[in-house]
Amino acid sequence: MGWFDGWFGSDNSGSDPLRRLDPKLREFLEKESPVKYNTPTTTTTTQQNPPEPQTQQQQQQPPSQPQPHHNNNQPDAPPNAVPPASLYQDGRYAHLWKTYRPLAAIEAESKTDNEKLSDVLDAFKERKGLIGRAALENCAEEQVDWSACMKSGTWRARMTMCSDEVHRFERCYNAQSRLLKALGYLSVQGRNPEVDEEIQMRADELYHRMLSQEKEAERAREEGREVPVYKSLLEEKKMILPATMTTTDKGLEPNAAVVAMWKDRLDKLPPEEREAEEQALRAEHRAKAEMAAKIQGLWQEQAKEREARKAEGKETIFDRFSALAGSWSGPKST
Repeated sequence: MGWFDGWFGSDNSGSDPLRRLDPKLREFLEKESPVKYNTPTTTTTTQQNPPEPQTQQQQQQPPSQPQPHHNNNQPDAPPNAVPPASLYQDGRYAHLWKTYRPLAAIEAESKTDNEKLSDVLDAFKERKGLIGRAALENCAEEQVDWSACMKSGTWRARMTMCSDEVHRFERCYNAQSRLLKALGYLSVQGRNPEVDEEIQMRADELYHRMLSQEKEAERAREEGREVPVYKSLLEEKKMILPATMTTTDKGLEPNAAVVAMWKDRLDKLPPEEREAEEQALRAEHRAKAEMAAKIQGLWQEQAKEREARKAEGKETIFDRFSALAGSWSGPKST
């Protein structure tokens, strides 16, 4: 009457679900079943034989880390063996990234000479456009004042086409453009965008400092006091901004003749704006010199490729035309 034992709990072997089966059937199930059951004998033996206490030396040793299971189909990859484009920088799927090449590198190889030259010119134009956009962002308040004057300004302001607001905006735009160029905005390709944002905020801060200094000087003149002498706005830029923000290549600096040409332009500006304008002109000159150096490098590379094709006997008609054009332009330049 085994079911009475189940009611009153007198059967201690209830943990074995196979206890009432035929011995041969039970042996077959234990051998073939994917789920293995612990017999009461094993449980009793485990309870009777408690684990031996660990010695002091065994307690001090840290538990061994389980070895990860490696798939034989995937080779082991060291950490950081994948390009930045991968979402897993710990080395996973490194075998899939062995033949990876960025799209920009593939497109650069298939570009023609005219396309490479166009890229250099477009990069220079884009830099000038981005500097102008940053100056407009810093002069947002002046733009709002100008727009408000045109919509709901006084009768006198509308008759003069809001000339005061226009003059204020033009001065802000020109001053912000000078400061951005002088501080090295977008002067280094591939730089962290946060650096350029810091330069943009710094330019706006310097412009408003210049306005506050002008107000203090005007107030001193009205009160008959001595006008205070202020430091140059760009005097502390090397201490405030990191050294990587500006370029200091001496080969890109203007010569004495170029500096003499700038003198007339600088003399027409107020004294507080001359240094910023000079630094902006130097930055613009460096940008043009860098563009000219890149174009010269492209021309030299094209000449080497033409010579290589000529040596291999694969010279094209365009190569012959380029060689004739170079020979014609040579005597004229001397």
